[in-house]
Amino acid sequence: MAGRIRQSDIEEVKARTNIADIVGDYVSLKTGGVGALKGLCPFHDEKSPSFYVRPGVGRYHCFGCGEGGDVYEFLLKLDHVSFTDAVERLAARLGYQLHYEEGGGGPSESGANRARLLAANAAAEAFFRERLVAPDAEPGRRFLGERGFDANAAAQFGVGYAPKSWDELTKHLKTKGFTQEELLTAGLVSQGDRGVYDRFRGRLIWPIRDVTGQTIGFGARRLLEDDKGPKYLNTPETPVYKKAQVLYGLDLAKRDISRNDQVVVVEGYTDVMACHLAGVTTAVATCGTSFGVDHIKVIRRVMGDDNSQGSVIFTFDPDAAGQKAAARAFGEEQRFSAQTYVAVGPDGLDPCDLRIAQGDDAVRRMIDSRKPMFEFMIRQVVERFDLDTVEGRAGALRAGAPIVATIRDPASQSGYTRELARLSGADLQDATRAVRAAQRSGRDGSRGGAGGGQEQSRGREGARDGGGRGYGGDAMSDRSGGAPDLAPPLAPPVDPTDPTQRTERECLMVLLQVPTEVGAERAARVVQVPFVNPTHAVVRDAIASQLATLEQPGWVDRILAEVPVAYAPTVNALAVAALPQAGDNVGGYARGIVDGVIDRDLLREKAELTARFARTDQQEAELRRSLQLAMASIDRERMRLRGE
Repeated sequence: MAGRIRQSDIEEVKARTNIADIVGDYVSLKTGGVGALKGLCPFHDEKSPSFYVRPGVGRYHCFGCGEGGDVYEFLLKLDHVSFTDAVERLAARLGYQLHYEEGGGGPSESGANRARLLAANAAAEAFFRERLVAPDAEPGRRFLGERGFDANAAAQFGVGYAPKSWDELTKHLKTKGFTQEELLTAGLVSQGDRGVYDRFRGRLIWPIRDVTGQTIGFGARRLLEDDKGPKYLNTPETPVYKKAQVLYGLDLAKRDISRNDQVVVVEGYTDVMACHLAGVTTAVATCGTSFGVDHIKVIRRVMGDDNSQGSVIFTFDPDAAGQKAAARAFGEEQRFSAQTYVAVGPDGLDPCDLRIAQGDDAVRRMIDSRKPMFEFMIRQVVERFDLDTVEGRAGALRAGAPIVATIRDPASQSGYTRELARLSGADLQDATRAVRAAQRSGRDGSRGGAGGGQEQSRGREGARDGGGRGYGGDAMSDRSGGAPDLAPPLAPPVDPTDPTQRTERECLMVLLQVPTEVGAERAARVVQVPFVNPTHAVVRDAIASQLATLEQPGWVDRILAEVPVAYAPTVNALAVAALPQAGDNVGGYARGIVDGVIDRDLLREKAELTARFARTDQQEAELRRSLQLAMASIDRERMRLRGE
């Protein structure tokens, strides 16, 4: 077993790592104030961003659910890795050589160790890619060629070939030092009566990568007639591969998804390839499972889906399976803030077949000609009925009304009511009555129609309401309806109506976030000021205890180590919360806040001296003189603070 990583290495890796780069692999981050970034929290579902990252401090905090910490804690909580794995992953990313104590010579070697599973997948991917050019891989190359993919396209997406062999991959990976237990855990081999054997044999292989670009599994397409297995075979569930949370192509598409506020959801690996090669670089696909809630959460985090300006575009085949997929997607449609659309190719061609038949421009036109999801679903249900009969028209109206009833925007609902009347051949008044009746019956929670009994969403407008409050009850609070039950407890909050407490809070924020801008002298003076809020006083005392190390790395970590455990979330929140807009003059703002707190305390002291002077007998000349000198000294200090 490997020894412990040296503490100095742990601190050095964290100091060298930009937390925004790590968090940015999972969450679309946008400017959130001076020195801060914000996005949708990856730890709970929300409509408005309450998740903040402060690279200068190296910490994150969600003002909705209370999750917060440093870059190590982020990986531990989100990827469920061990602390050692988190350090080793970041060190590998930096190219930093770790040192181990207690006689250990290297990283941990547990069979289920995430780093080892990822390494096994990476080695398998390299093996598959090399075998694509071998003579026996001709069926795979022919399959790609028939679909318009050349060698460069195969290389771009990492496509490879699994030889038709019982254990060629197994033997190869064992020579690389991987154990049978590791290969089984990674899903690369299967256990049979005659021992282990390669899971993928005689198939074309696509590597499935997580949002950071690490290979976590594979998708394999059947090629040979004597292969009696399923058309597509994927990696089974493993410690690193959770199919309900994975979208193929997201590692390639995430930047453009965030930049363009658009994602195109297609149905297969070749469709993703076709879209990207045609210039639709926001395409992704599910991996052997239906599009679901977990996929939506992933997309919303990457898009930064907190407004209605973005676009989520689904492509569906016109067959029965495609219509069922459309119904499922519609059932979850209102979980998005972005507008949802459906794009259907001419003659029902999917993106890959359309590119073969008509070229790249046709794929782009298919996406550009998308229709709103509501319009698509209304047409789907209406077309099931014989509109040449009274019964058919009545049935179409009854089936379409529940769909229109779910539209929360009044103007849009009115427009779609007219569209339903036109498509079904009904009178507008009849259509309006049907929609209103569907609204009334839908209040019991059933979405009706194509929603298939899904729980009715509050809709875009309703989802932005709610009473969730974060630290201090300020504008950065989560508005998605409150924090999860397991949110860590916060210390007593600041009273937002008290300007003194608000100023104390801002003072602590600048002391934690930009201590060098404040300076040791000002910091030493301000921590002597009595604070009104008892929580603020605890944090102030912790800062006072560490003043000698104010300009050294790890400042916030030392403060966190000083405060009682219950106050740690508060310190983390203060260290991450966005500073009020101060332009480029952050230093001037920070010093101004601290000087204001000091000035308030000086004014308090002067008031006490003035009152004491008034109570002093005229005969106590020496005491009165000393009090006058003290008041004059306070006046000079106040003038100095103001730059007079």
